[in-house]
Amino acid sequence: MTPRPALAFVSLILIAGAILLILLTLLGGAVDKNPTNKFYFLEADTSGLGNAAARTRWTFWNACSVVDGKNSCPKVRAAYPFDPNRNFGTTMSFGGNKYYLETRFEFAFVLIALFFAVCALCLGLLALCSRIGSFLSSAMCSIALFFQTLTAALMTAAFVQGRNAFRSSSRTASLGRYNFGFMWAAVAALFLATVMFCVGGVTGGKKDKAYSSKRTSGRKFGGFGGRKKRSASRSRGSFIDPERQRRMEKEDDD
Repeated sequence: MTPRPALAFVSLILIAGAILLILLTLLGGAVDKNPTNKFYFLEADTSGLGNAAARTRWTFWNACSVVDGKNSCPKVRAAYPFDPNRNFGTTMSFGGNKYYLETRFEFAFVLIALFFAVCALCLGLLALCSRIGSFLSSAMCSIALFFQTLTAALMTAAFVQGRNAFRSSSRTASLGRYNFGFMWAAVAALFLATVMFCVGGVTGGKKDKAYSSKRTSGRKFGGFGGRKKRSASRSRGSFIDPERQRRMEKEDDD
């Protein structure tokens, strides 16, 4: 029995988990309810920086103040950039436009990754019963993996450098463990799903070929060979019976 259905089923679970993790990351900053009001990329001490609150948390959608350890976010704005100078109207050295470009691109990349992950999840149903479905799902999943890896890499580069910039200015700053964990876990899940889809497609093909060749060989030797053997035994019996009769007749004459 081919292992393709089992591998496809596990891959579907991994893709669904990756989609859930990406959605949770996207909801942080957009929905001020538990548990999404605890999701952020960077928290830093921003007291005295223009119009900033005492502490600020950055998400995909806005720069939120912190109230009782939870996000208190203003209006939602898609692809909100991490750029303290622009966010708060300051002129301090926080990396210039470098963080701005990295965080703007990561928002677009995560949406692309989410789209192809959903496509892979839908096509993954075909992988339960066909090799073509496995390879198509693997292709969609690999594209989602590519853009999700880009998103996680840009996120890490921008906010780790931003944290270091705040700390070099004698300000406390820390990374959001939930968002970082979700994004990199989604990368791992998509990678494993891609590999399993490929293995399921290739392994299923070898099993099917071996099974078909075994059936063909069985028909060849069991079918025609058996007929030849039976016909040969019949022909031998037809020659042996007259000889026995002749011998019996000679004995009767004697």
